[in-house]
Amino acid sequence: MTQCDSDHGDDGDDVPEWADQVMATVAAEVRRRRKELRMSAQDLADACAEIGYPIPRNVIANMESGRRSTLPLVEVMVLAKALRTHPICLLYPVGYVREVQKLPLREPEPTWNAMHWFTGDSDGFGVEDAMLRRFRAHARAERAALAALEGEKRERWKAETADNPADQEDALRAQADYAERAALAKYRLRSARAFIREDGGNPPHLPPELADVDPPTTNTTEENSI
Repeated sequence: MTQCDSDHGDDGDDVPEWADQVMATVAAEVRRRRKELRMSAQDLADACAEIGYPIPRNVIANMESGRRSTLPLVEVMVLAKALRTHPICLLYPVGYVREVQKLPLREPEPTWNAMHWFTGDSDGFGVEDAMLRRFRAHARAERAALAALEGEKRERWKAETADNPADQEDALRAQADYAERAALAKYRLRSARAFIREDGGNPPHLPPELADVDPPTTNTTEENSI
């Protein structure tokens, strides 16, 4: 099965055809996922209402049957939540649709590749994607720092409860290794946050365990008034 099984030309007629194909892909995946969860159209409508954005049963039925001409992004988001999946999985049903036409006037390509393009996971970023790269580096460093801190905590407990000096020594060595990893990860995290700020962005909030990564803020107004 593909999102686009028909030939597409080089004129503007391909644009509405492509848009219809994207919507048909989402509608088919909504229907497949709904049946997989053994939900009726009414069940899905009720779930959407519980989320806080009602989508009536007849709207869902018209979408799944192809009688609806539009599908707002906000509805894709709500439908995904109601179906206990991610919006990206409705747009690019990896494993269920072999190929999709990523954009109009393009040849169909593997759904996995198109999903990576949509999420920004593909290679070949340009200058305009610098902030995305910064946030990815931030996420990697944050995960590494938290994992190292958890390992250090675990080995500290082992050292404190060791039954003999040899086990205690092993645990202390492992604790020191994790502490070194945590320090390196925090350095990378601090650098990533600095780069984000230099590019005009706002770094994500840090968990309490990493509160020491950011330098303490100074109340310059108060200092100047002294």
